[in-house]
Amino acid sequence: MKTVAVKWLVIGMTCCLGILSAQAQTKVGIINLKKAFDGYWKTKNADVLLKERAGEFEKQHKEIVENYQKANEEYKKLLDSANDQAVSTEERDRRKKTAEGKLRDIQGIEQQLRQFDTTARSTLEEQQRRMRDSILAEIQDEVKKKAKTAGFSLVIDTAAETVNRTPFVVYNGGENDITDEILTILNATAPAALPQAGGTSPGIATPDAAEKARKDRDKK
Repeated sequence: MKTVAVKWLVIGMTCCLGILSAQAQTKVGIINLKKAFDGYWKTKNADVLLKERAGEFEKQHKEIVENYQKANEEYKKLLDSANDQAVSTEERDRRKKTAEGKLRDIQGIEQQLRQFDTTARSTLEEQQRRMRDSILAEIQDEVKKKAKTAGFSLVIDTAAETVNRTPFVVYNGGENDITDEILTILNATAPAALPQAGGTSPGIATPDAAEKARKDRDKK
């Protein structure tokens, strides 16, 4: 029995030593990936480009809406004219057909506006996704380089969250934080002057103007 006990004691001590040895060999680095992403000059530049593209879409959106509103006004005038009892029946029928043609034009503009808004949103989302993936890949490359030179076996993102929206890292002492160093490396290539956003709001996700105008028209 003593032999067996000694045997298990030796095994237990060996396992503990193995765990302690593994812990001693593991060097962990940390980074606030959100801070690195938001502070990177290319992220700010990408945001400006997205706002400019959204501004272009908004300008086109407004032009279509203006055409739609103009067509609606013309339709109302034609409809009133078609109900004018002072003219002959033949003339009223002719004006009614003209009004019906204008209504078809309006319905075509409604479809054009819906399709434009859908395409604009999809284009902006895809552009944003591509820019984000590209920037994250660059940051990850720099993190890998730093991890190799510093001898880190693992680099943890302190800004990460769980599926329950709670912090993934409950506590860290701040040791081996490479966030500022990575930002310095990334921003070393920043141009002297970055383009500034014009403050344009995308406006693409606003309520469908064509649908609102159509409902207003149907009420009258």
